[in-house]
Parts: sequence; C-alpha cells; structure tokens
Amino acid sequence: MKGRPPGKPSGPSRGGKPGGGAPGRARGGAKAARARKPDAPRSLAKTAAKPAPAKAATPKVAAPKAAAAGKGVSLDVRQFRVGADDDGIRLDRWFQRHLPDIGFNSVSRWSRTGQLRVDGARAAPGDRVAEGQLIRVPPAEPKAVETTKPRRVRPELSEDQISFAQNMVIHRDAQAIVINKPPGLATQGGTKTDEHVDGLLDALEYELDQRPKLVHRLDKDTSGALLVARTARSAAYFAKAFSSRTARKVYWAIVMGVPSINDGMIELPIAKQPGTGGEKMHVDEEEGLPARSRYRVIERAGNRAAWVELQPHTGRTHQLRVHMAAIGHPIVGDGKYGGKEAFLSGSISRKMHLHARRIRVDHPDGGRVDVRADLPEHFAASLISLGFDINAGDLPLDEEIARAPTREDEKKAARAHAKQVRKERRGERRSRGSGGSGSPRKK
Repeated sequence: MKGRPPGKPSGPSRGGKPGGGAPGRARGGAKAARARKPDAPRSLAKTAAKPAPAKAATPKVAAPKAAAAGKGVSLDVRQFRVGADDDGIRLDRWFQRHLPDIGFNSVSRWSRTGQLRVDGARAAPGDRVAEGQLIRVPPAEPKAVETTKPRRVRPELSEDQISFAQNMVIHRDAQAIVINKPPGLATQGGTKTDEHVDGLLDALEYELDQRPKLVHRLDKDTSGALLVARTARSAAYFAKAFSSRTARKVYWAIVMGVPSINDGMIELPIAKQPGTGGEKMHVDEEEGLPARSRYRVIERAGNRAAWVELQPHTGRTHQLRVHMAAIGHPIVGDGKYGGKEAFLSGSISRKMHLHARRIRVDHPDGGRVDVRADLPEHFAASLISLGFDINAGDLPLDEEIARAPTREDEKKAARAHAKQVRKERRGERRSRGSGGSGSPRKK
C-alpha cells in the first residue's frame, strides 16, 4: 500500500471571518484542522502487528528474497534450517555462505541485542551450528537506494580460459581437485591482478554444478600442486587440515650455495617488514610469529647450488623464501629476498625455482589425497643444466621410512596387548554370568 507523505498541510479556507461563514465552510475548517494533526504513516501502521515468522527453509532451497528497488528491504523475520554441508561451521561463516549481503557488523549487533537466535537461544557469531538447527534471522535494515551497490558479477569465461583451467587439473574426485599451478599465475586477485586461479574456478565445476573453493594458496611465482575443495563440507574439512598442519606439503627448490647440514630444521620467527606495506616479510626475533621449516639436500652442484626438499611445519607468508635467505642460501630467482645474489649465470633461468611437488592430506570420505605435480619447463631445464638427476628428487617422508622398532615402540605394543587381554577377559566373565543365570547348575 502506498503511503502519502506525513504532515502535508491543507490550503487556507477562503472568505469569511474567524468563526463566521456558512455552516458548510465551518465543517470544512474542522476538516482542515483535523488534517493538520500528524497521522501515523501507513507503512508503519501496517507493520505495527508482530509479523508472523516465515516457514523454516533450508538456505540452499529458499534463499532470502532481495529487497525491491526503492521500497526498502523485507521486514519479515526469516528462519533457516542448517543443512548437512554446514554442520559444524561458525555462525558468521554460515551468513557468509548463504546471506552474503548481511555484513559481520550486523550479525554482531543482532547477537548483542538478542535478536539472533539458534533453536530459540541467543547465539554469538563464533558459535558453531549443527545440522537441523533453526537459525532465526531478524529483519534486515533497510538501505538507501542511492547507496546500494550492485552485486559483483564474475565475467563469463572464454573457451580458451576453460580449456586452460581444465588442463591444469592433475587429480579429481567427488570432494577435491588438485591443479598444477604454473609460475606467474596468482592464486587470488588483488591490486593490478586480473588473472588468477580464483577467477578460473567456474571452469572446474564439472558434474557437481557448484563452484570449487580455495582452501590454501601458493605465491604467484611458485608453481605446483594446489588443492581446491568441491563442496562446502570438504572445504571446511580441508581448510582445517591445512590450518592444523595435518596436511603435508613438500616443495622442491634450487638454492644458491650448499647448506653445511644435509638435513636441518630452521626455527626463526617471521613478521611483516616495516615500510613495505605488508608486501615483504623478515626474521623478527622479538615480534615475529613462530615459524619452522625443514630442509633436506637432494643433490649438489659443487659449491655453486643445491637441489633441496623443503617442508613447511608452519604456514607463514613467504616462509620458505625468508628462511632459506636467512641461512644464506636464497632460492634461485628470488630477487625479493635474495637480491642480486639469487641468480645463477649461464643458461639458468631467472624465474623462481620453488615448486610445490607433493600434497598429502586425509580425504573427508576416507583414505588420502596424495598427488605429485610435474616441474615447469624452466625448473626441469635448470636441473638438467646443473647435472641433477630428476628421478632422484622424491625422498620418502619420515613416516614412510621402514625402521626397526625402538624400545619405546616395544613398550607401547606391550601396553596395547595387555589392554586387549584385559578387555577380552572382562567380556568372557560377562558372558559366563549371563549364560549361567538361565541354565541349571550341575550337582
């Protein structure tokens, strides 16, 4: 119902003295007086009654309706049933997935004022929701039409872009895709970055008809294995695996010089370097975050260079690059951290020689994803030029090395065996007790 502007005055009466005139005019004057009284706007009168809650709906099935232009946003309370793909995620993440137009500030305000509810109880943005729970979303605040920004629409991919993206795929199953990212392609967009993996993910929907999600990243000039999740459930699972460091990542690098220790652990805290706008990191013993990187020398080319395997045990920005430069062996081609000393003469490429060779992570449906990515052309050519054997690079992980059992292993095995024996004996006693109650005793 269209409302008229409140408080619009009526025109003055014509002719006659105050209190005089024909009776008809006196009635007209009374009408004018009544018209000047401020009436409640019809739109507010319409919503004075408590709105009836909408029926519970799964966000995937019934997304909230967008506000009509020029008429504000729907003032109805909305309710949503948590689906299986959202089981265990934070409440603020649920809003990001299903109601992205509602910002974190609104969610926090609704939580503080008690308007945001899960199964009728007050909820905080950091609370985790479970499948089947009912989320009550209060009425959205109306926004001024002139400040409403159009939703960002991703450009449609060309046939060449789709082909390029799908040619990067080296592993695909129902929950995960692993691509071999080429050097020079950013993982995500940013300032002056138009081409990136995130912008190509529409090409990797395949039969699921849903856009894959990034769960970790590689630097722009780093090549190799990059895993993307195909469903919301697997995205939460893999993201947790990478953040908790249960996922194993193995890198290959060519470094300047040869480390004095063949198998070492670098433990140096890392922080953003002041004056670089967060674009560069450095070792900071006082304010840096803990960072640990393991390296193993695979082969060496005299004292000129070494081919090394790198395993990050933490996930700091540019961690491997900062650590190798800090011990005096910058990665070949990494001018950002190695300066002019990070380049070899001759036929060796000036590109970055850092490659994510292998990803090994538990799969949400059981088993593991264990994938190796082939080297880019410039890296493989450099190995050959330096006389390295490309087939010698895949070293076994510690847990893959067969070794003789230690004394501690034997103690653990003995304790486990004793525990199993006690469990079996308890089971036998229970079975004898239950069996004897119903059978006659022998005399």
